[in-house]
Amino acid sequence: MRVWWVALALLAGCAGAGNWVKPGADAASTLHDYQDCRAMAGSAVKTDADIDQDILATRHDDRQRASVFRLQGEAMRQHTTDRAAAIVDTCMQAKGFAKPR
Repeated sequence: MRVWWVALALLAGCAGAGNWVKPGADAASTLHDYQDCRAMAGSAVKTDADIDQDILATRHDDRQRASVFRLQGEAMRQHTTDRAAAIVDTCMQAKGFAKPR
């Protein structure tokens, strides 16, 4: 279930189309392209998130190293979130969008 939590957190953090702009693109088309990119990113990181979940699940009962595994889990989730955000950025740029400076 944790994998879906990570995916939902990623998607919730990206509820709108962000600050992406493209000459001639209206809000609806921007949102549509953004949602396409988010879906692609979610698919791309799903395997990594599943593997991370499996790794953490096997170490659940190791109480002596609980803080180490908690930090490892946080690092894994952050890596997955960062990777998904980078995929969205690359996808939107490939569609001709840019973030205003």
